[in-house]
Amino acid sequence: MADTASKEPVLLSGGNPQVAKGYGDAPVQAYIAAMPGWKSAVGSRIDAIVARQVPGVVKAVKWNSPFYGRERDSWFLSLHCYTHYVKLTFFQGAALDPAPAVTSKYPQLRYHHIHEGDDFDRQLADWVSQASRLPGEKL
Repeated sequence: MADTASKEPVLLSGGNPQVAKGYGDAPVQAYIAAMPGWKSAVGSRIDAIVARQVPGVVKAVKWNSPFYGRERDSWFLSLHCYTHYVKLTFFQGAALDPAPAVTSKYPQLRYHHIHEGDDFDRQLADWVSQASRLPGEKL
């Protein structure tokens, strides 16, 4: 029988980990552990900020990305690994003050890119607090 415990995670295009979908903290922690290089520490910081700002936050991995919400299948934030940054997606980001700078073809959606060495804790905590009070995106 093969030893799957020591198996390296599969990284998809741009270095995004391929992790089994699922609800709860365990799949999100598996994703964070599989994030390559410096991105894993960033993922841990993001997860800790969200958990601190939104007690009882609901977590899931869908489409190889962690999602955070107030209730199951109603999400305010997701993240995704790219080669040079971690992309945060705020589903109601246009309503945040200040709104994250990176726009989308969907007017309400906004992105924030975190690069290696970025200091993002304070701004992210503020955005997460705001985003968690807005209606979630049903996905």
